[in-house]
Amino acid sequence: MTMLERVYYVEDEADIRLIAELALTQVGGLQLKMSDSGTTAIEDIDTFQPQLILLDVMMPGMDGPATLKHIRKQARFDKIPVVFLTAKVQANEVEELKSLGAHGVISKPFDPMKIADELKILWEKSKSD
Repeated sequence: MTMLERVYYVEDEADIRLIAELALTQVGGLQLKMSDSGTTAIEDIDTFQPQLILLDVMMPGMDGPATLKHIRKQARFDKIPVVFLTAKVQANEVEELKSLGAHGVISKPFDPMKIADELKILWEKSKSD
């Protein structure tokens, strides 16, 4: 079985992108491509061919749920697991995000030493769904 290697991450806050980059590449050993907006992600996600997409929920312009809807319109991305990253982790909010097609929700602030493992677990779980 293949392992998770390529993650595409959409996050509008530069400081969080920096922490995530270190956490996912240096700690987690993943290949990572990032963008700072949903619009940019939709334009260049195809060139990276991610195995998993990590989306910030609250972003200016196109938020995470809207970005997910646009990504899902592209047939080659309709089965790629998507995980939301958000500070809003009340049970009803998490369920709402999952109802949009997310395979998981990771709370902010995330643990830089554990986030890559969390993504790998969610990715493995998505393969058995």
